[in-house]
Amino acid sequence: MTPAQPQPSQPQPSQTYVDDRAHVFHSWSAQAALKPLVVTRGEGAWFFDEAGKKYLDFSSQLINLNLGHQHPKMIAAIQEQAGRLATIAPGMANDARSEAARMIAERTPGDLNKIFFTNGGAEATENAMRMARLHTGRHKVLSMYRSYHGATGGSIALTGDPRRWPSEPNVPSGVIKFFGPYPYRSSFWSESPEQESERALEHLAEVIMFEGANTIAAIVLEPVVGTNGILVPPPGYLAGVRELCDANGIVMICDEVMAGFGRCGEWFAVDVWDVVPDLITFAKGVNSGYVPLGGVAISAEIASTFDTRVYPGGLTYSGHVLACASAVASMNIFEEEHILERSRHLGAEVFGPGLEELKKNHPSVGDVRGLGCFWAIELVKNRETKEMFVPFNASGADAAPMVEVVTACKAAGLSPFAHFNRLHVTPPLVISDEDARLGLEIIDQALLLADKYVH
Repeated sequence: MTPAQPQPSQPQPSQTYVDDRAHVFHSWSAQAALKPLVVTRGEGAWFFDEAGKKYLDFSSQLINLNLGHQHPKMIAAIQEQAGRLATIAPGMANDARSEAARMIAERTPGDLNKIFFTNGGAEATENAMRMARLHTGRHKVLSMYRSYHGATGGSIALTGDPRRWPSEPNVPSGVIKFFGPYPYRSSFWSESPEQESERALEHLAEVIMFEGANTIAAIVLEPVVGTNGILVPPPGYLAGVRELCDANGIVMICDEVMAGFGRCGEWFAVDVWDVVPDLITFAKGVNSGYVPLGGVAISAEIASTFDTRVYPGGLTYSGHVLACASAVASMNIFEEEHILERSRHLGAEVFGPGLEELKKNHPSVGDVRGLGCFWAIELVKNRETKEMFVPFNASGADAAPMVEVVTACKAAGLSPFAHFNRLHVTPPLVISDEDARLGLEIIDQALLLADKYVH
């Protein structure tokens, strides 16, 4: 008999990994299947694992790290504030909180001049709904299929993707779904973006009619849909929603948690279309997630509802001073380093042309779309039929082709954002042109694997 050959020893997992698997309960995951990457540090558009391998962060973590990892001015602002005052109750006034509110209000469109601070986007959604219902005295809220608004009780009810399903039935929420525009996969059999806009607005008007306008408090939408496809609205759509809201006394709530603070090349995505909502929810990019922060920007009319009437909502850490100090620093960095202009440049000069080139070269690419640093590559198995590369809400073997593409990206040192049959290109806004092109080159190679499934 041939003696058994000694097997190479496997590296022992680090104590960090061992403790994680023993004690950390991860979100949106089957716990036993997890093998989390142990990350030790970051710099700009890159982060490093414990073995020293570096990854180009093409997802900005969860599309929140707009200023990249470890921006020195952000770190300094948090350290300075912690040295002076680490926390204070929300009922008191503080220079960091006041300045953050003023600076955000100066950048919102129209008269959205009051800011209610939260710890993140889901809480912002919850409070925006509450404000709209109390302001109008109505109970229903309309939201889109293909949307994500958070994972708390009310915000998950608004969400229009499968992450909502396990939480149902919800406490009676009064949430009604409608279809938004999606020119590539039109629910309205449209033949142009303009027709898609017109028909989507007709559909929304019918939903309002059948639900009863006098029962609807708000319409909640992402100006550019994020996780569910980076769906850029066709011409006239947002303005049309604004008109429907005005005609029916409905509050227009724009969820800018992902699309805001430079991601689309403007302070807020609605600025691209010169539309002024009644409430804007924000989080993520307001301070790149360095300290948890979110909020609601409130119009003068809605804010006045609570001038003499108590607003029945609050959070222990509303306007946390460390978070607010980092938001102030972030907005100053945006001005000093011309971040909005950089985002627009990357979209127009690097990502737009680069992704069109990928589409031309890879039959698995059905569509590319986006603006600023907010793009999607939609993969298909057949361009003519638009058969999805993996099925809607795919898992297990059905999701294997997409897992193969993502794994190839990671092996080449790229950390992508993938959802269903799409790769999203959403790096930090501070990424260099060279690194942005490197990321596209890695995706270009990974898509050779996807092309094998085309028929």
